[in-house]
Amino acid sequence: MNNNGAFTLIEVILAIGVASIVLIAINAVFFTALHLRNATADAVDAAEPVDQALTIMRRDLQCAVPPKASGVLSGGFKIGNVISTGISDPVSAEIYTADGALSANAPWGDIQRVTYELKDSTTATGKDLYRSVTRNLLTETTPDVKDQLMIRGVDSVQFSAYDGSQWDNSWDTTDTTSANTNLPVAVRVDIQLAGSVKDSSAIEIVVPIDSQSRTNSTITAGS
Repeated sequence: MNNNGAFTLIEVILAIGVASIVLIAINAVFFTALHLRNATADAVDAAEPVDQALTIMRRDLQCAVPPKASGVLSGGFKIGNVISTGISDPVSAEIYTADGALSANAPWGDIQRVTYELKDSTTATGKDLYRSVTRNLLTETTPDVKDQLMIRGVDSVQFSAYDGSQWDNSWDTTDTTSANTNLPVAVRVDIQLAGSVKDSSAIEIVVPIDSQSRTNSTITAGS
């Protein structure tokens, strides 16, 4: 009897069928993993500008310069419907902050005026959140304002100041008729992204601020 151990036609067909099923399963798992990887990468890319913007915003608020009675570089702390020098439309916040990066080629100090405002967008739904920086505060001419795009597709941005007992949507340390002549205890920033259900994509940060008290009282030293 001649038996050379060859496979029959049925065995070959069954082997090819099993191999095909295994390859189909591997292909499905591979493309599912690839789709998940792409979706995760898109989510990370979308979140990166927001995270970077919030980091810069926290730094601006934490380095806010306490207001003084006078002085160009002392500035003020304003949130609400603010009119800022060199900017045509009202802004959401104006902060004098000491987070300016110094270098050998910088002809100014580290104190800069920073404003946050929403501008109309031509490339995204909603508006764009901009951070505008004025570095040369001692200039006698109109200051040069540099705009920095922070977040695209923003529906609204709201700054709130905490005075130790309640939150207030407006704060102006330069207003002599107001009791808010010092920095607030903390600042809350609420950002609502456009094209989304309200509160489902809301971004909120709360930044504590080291305040320095300033009063109109005169301290008389006793003998």
